[in-house]
Amino acid sequence: MLVQQILKSKSDDGIVTVAPGTSVAEAARLLAARRIGAVVVSRDGKTAEGILSERDIVRELGQAGAGCLSVPVEAIMTAEIVGCRLSDSSDSVLAAMTEGRFRHMPVVEAGEMVGLISIGDVVKAQLATLEMEKDALESMIKGF
Repeated sequence: MLVQQILKSKSDDGIVTVAPGTSVAEAARLLAARRIGAVVVSRDGKTAEGILSERDIVRELGQAGAGCLSVPVEAIMTAEIVGCRLSDSSDSVLAAMTEGRFRHMPVVEAGEMVGLISIGDVVKAQLATLEMEKDALESMIKGF
């Protein structure tokens, strides 16, 4: 399955972004309210400058304590982002996420973000593909 197909199957309202100067506390409230695991840090909503995930926040809380909630997200975000394209396969995206040990990946076309996929989105796509293959094999075996 391609990233483009994964994005089409998602039922969300697009890419959730915060400005680099947003406080970690405000970003955490947004994550909780939207029930999501990460936000893209972006000044213009089109270019990813970083990703702030629940993991980033927990790691910083463990190291610096609750005082980190007042710092801007740009101070603790993951700045080295790995992105993908609409034409990439779910297999290649899953491999990159597994190897890099991250769970969210911006989808970029012509230098602009067009979506954000999570490891859950990719696993769901992989399972759907396996289900279709299983059904096709069963039909062949049964002679349908």
